[in-house]
Amino acid sequence: MTGHIRIISFGYGHPDAPPMADLTVDTRRQLRNPHHDPIMRDLTGLDAAVRRHVLATPGATCVIDIAAAYALSMRAAGGQVVRVAIGCTGGRHRAVALAEAVAARVRAGGVPAEVVHRDVAKPLLPLTTHGAGGEQ
Repeated sequence: MTGHIRIISFGYGHPDAPPMADLTVDTRRQLRNPHHDPIMRDLTGLDAAVRRHVLATPGATCVIDIAAAYALSMRAAGGQVVRVAIGCTGGRHRAVALAEAVAARVRAGGVPAEVVHRDVAKPLLPLTTHGAGGEQ
């Protein structure tokens, strides 16, 4: 019997190490960052406005497709628990939105997926900690 899929969102900017995973996706430099928009800053990737903002980034759908395909392939190969970790700097916006989207894609294929948002309830990181290149 095959196992299940666990998708974990997290923030690289917190002292906790990234979670152990079979696949880790780093969204810090490739996806639009809602943290820089004062209207979305206090929201999370669970909010529709943030989700739309992140998922409208060119390439976001491709990342979702690849992460979901990888998880489903590993599960089919007999993995007991397939873990996909998705990180951004704070673990509140991009990682959360993508984790939810990957889980929805997996579930649409009839496979159960568990989602854990490790850092979504942690305080916002200050804008100054987000790197010189505008990453968060």
